Order: sequence, then C-alpha cells, then structure tokens
Amino acid sequence: MRSAHHGTFIAALATAAAISLAGCAAGVPSASSGTASSSGVAATLPATAGPTTSAAKPSSSASAPAALATYTFPDGRLSFKYPADWKVELFTGDVKPSTSRTATVFDASGTKQVTVYSGLIADGVTHPVTRTVFESAPVPGLQEQPAPAAHYSFYVDRMDNNPAYRMHLAAGAPAAGKGMALDGIIRIGKEVLVADAQFIEKPFASDAAAKAWLASAEGQAIKSLLLSVTYR
Repeated sequence: MRSAHHGTFIAALATAAAISLAGCAAGVPSASSGTASSSGVAATLPATAGPTTSAAKPSSSASAPAALATYTFPDGRLSFKYPADWKVELFTGDVKPSTSRTATVFDASGTKQVTVYSGLIADGVTHPVTRTVFESAPVPGLQEQPAPAAHYSFYVDRMDNNPAYRMHLAAGAPAAGKGMALDGIIRIGKEVLVADAQFIEKPFASDAAAKAWLASAEGQAIKSLLLSVTYR
C-alpha cells in the first residue's frame, strides 16, 4: 500500500446530482504552510447530473462560470487551481525539515475530493487488472518533468469482476486491456508527486454512470484541478 497520503479508491453508488461551483474566494486554513489566492480565471463547467464522490447532493441548474483560486505548496514550485469556494488543508510530516506534504482539497460542503502529495518517497503496490480507459490527457504544467509524461486519467480496473474506479495523475497514458494496476507516482525535480480524486466505496453502478459523472460539474471540476497541476 502507499503511504498515508493516498486515500484508498473505494466505491458506493451515490444519487446523481450536480454541484454549483460559483464561488466566493476560499482561503487555506491558518495551519497550512502553503498559499491560496483568487486567480480570477473562469471555467465553464457543465451542470450534467451524475453520482458524486461522496454522497447524494442537491441538484443545481446553475451553469455560470466558476471562479478559481490557486494553491501553491510551501516550496513555491508546485501548484494547482481549484474552485474558489472549495478549501485546501496542508499536512506536513513530523520530520524537520519536512520530507512530505499532502494538500487535501474539500468542496464547499466539506467533502474530501482530491489529495495532492509531494515528497521524497512514495510507496506503491500493483497486481494484474483488466482496464477500461474513459479519458486521458497530458498535464501541461508537468510536461517538462522526467518521462514518462504525467497524464490526467480516468478509468476502471477490474480484478475478478470487481471494478475499481480511479481518477488521478499517471506516469504516461494508461493502456486499456490486460495489464498491471498503476501506482500513480510522478517524478518532479528531486521529489515525487501523487494526485488522486478521493472516491468512496462503489461510487458508480456502471461504466455509463461513471461517464455521466465525468460530464457533471463535480467531475469536470476535479478533472480541471488535476490537469492544472504545475511544477516550475
């Protein structure tokens, strides 16, 4: 298993609903060593309903562009954008100077949606799976880092007919068909990066439900966050 920064991708079917992402500026709690700032960038996010990563949420027909904020890690090099009415909390290891940092992103309702880890080490295990890939694309802000190039990816791995849905950053584009589970470890400078959407147990009843969620406001917001990860 990975170190404690990585939440297990477990799943439960949640009632379809879309989240309004029109946002007021959100700051990072005082305990965080990173910085959050409003970027003034607008992103149009579809309001198609779909399962959530947490639980059933009230539907919303709002389709106005969502304001974004930027979170920057304490090193000043790693950053990402997120809806301005969400919040980010930073956890650092006990060793000084800290060798690990985990930014946890919560939506406006307080539900954990994404974790972004950077540090000197990251553990991973793998096993045989059969994979169906829904979507994958290079992450622009990580293309200058060591190969294989970081890709935003959303897919399902099946082992013994049990589906495990994942949306995260992968080293290279995930291959469909029979293969091995991915550890999601990306190299950045002298460290590593792991960034994952946090699904609870069985978030989707089917692949069709997963695709519908991807088109929802919540799915698009998490996708945009992962695609915005940048290391300078």
